[in-house]
Amino acid sequence: MAAETLSELLRAWQLGDSQALDRLIPLVYNELRRVARAQLRREQPGHSLQATALVHEMYMRLTDADRMTINNRTHFFAVAGRLMRQVLVDHARRKNAAKRGGDATIVTLSDGAPASVKPMTVDVLALEEALDELATFDPRQRDLVELRYFAGLTIDEAAAALNISPATAEREWATAKAWLYMKLS
Repeated sequence: MAAETLSELLRAWQLGDSQALDRLIPLVYNELRRVARAQLRREQPGHSLQATALVHEMYMRLTDADRMTINNRTHFFAVAGRLMRQVLVDHARRKNAAKRGGDATIVTLSDGAPASVKPMTVDVLALEEALDELATFDPRQRDLVELRYFAGLTIDEAAAALNISPATAEREWATAKAWLYMKLS
């Protein structure tokens, strides 16, 4: 996939060409499924959503959204990751409401830690609340968590998306992970 093609389609979509998004999705579909599978691997086993359904729900939200400015491929995947997270949170809320608060949806917090390190598991709604709280005092760290954890971007890609250096992204990623671990423990 040529980066120019993706950029051209994003620009066309932003300028009102509703068909541009339909032409763009097939170019990035496999990568979107990879992001969705990564997010679903963090969910409790037996989750009722599949990667394909998560991508399709994300697509529906993207088409329902007002025209948004998406600058490049990295920004597109950041938006897609955020929309997928919203789908999972809404799904967990509906599931919990149906069961009147029982059987919380659990996700795993890890970012490629060594296999010897047991990942932390948390309720997806508790994670959402923690990210909202993190945003009140450090919105960039919240954005970094979304880009790394939910959109599956590397440190370098996330740093570029946030317009910060990779070293700053590494430091803030470590700080955000430590804060989330403390908050959710």
